Amino acid sequence: MNPLAIVLLSGGMDSCVTLAHAIADGYDVGALHVNYGQRTQTRELQAFHDICDHYGIARRLVCDISHLAAIGGSSLTDTTIELRPAALDSHEIPTSYVPFRNANILAIATSWAEVIGASALYIGAVEEDSSGYPDCRDVFFRAFEQVIAMGTKPGTDIRIKTPVIHCSKQRIVEEGIELGAPLHLTWSCYRREDVACGECDSCALRLRGFSRAGVADPIPYAPGTTLQA
Repeated sequence: MNPLAIVLLSGGMDSCVTLAHAIADGYDVGALHVNYGQRTQTRELQAFHDICDHYGIARRLVCDISHLAAIGGSSLTDTTIELRPAALDSHEIPTSYVPFRNANILAIATSWAEVIGASALYIGAVEEDSSGYPDCRDVFFRAFEQVIAMGTKPGTDIRIKTPVIHCSKQRIVEEGIELGAPLHLTWSCYRREDVACGECDSCALRLRGFSRAGVADPIPYAPGTTLQA
């Protein structure tokens, strides 16, 4: 019997490639998705189910943590906060940062892992080529492993796996292709659900990754979108 892992699957490219890694690593997978009041919640949920269908994943958990929208503080959940165009050279934390979101999601994943006996949590966080979110750093995940060890029942051993954390977006695209990940089913845009806006941080990073990998991005973008070199 294969070991069991929970993959935090937002429906974006990074989480999709992370899922492909988990499967390649020999794990049976449970897929976790959260709706937290984000602007593209419906489209992300569709991508989650499309990716799960592609891989035949039956063990799925979709959770509502819309308290993050009630708390606010992020342009992803509060439409009164401007979702600014990408500034890939900026070193400031962008308005799209959702305060402590990954800790909320990892807590849910840990609870589920304890119940079903999963030994690993896979999350598609990216540190080197991300938007600078503090809860996407390797040091955060290593610290959270200690929280899991201290806060679960004796004998529990749950590890956090971050296979793309030190990858550039170019490398994530390349690994996705190598692993046969269904990148055409993913959704990364922060702003729109019909076609990707091509302007937000997530779109810009994704477009730059595909451009540098020399591969066409298979999802639709708004007219006039230009590649990020």
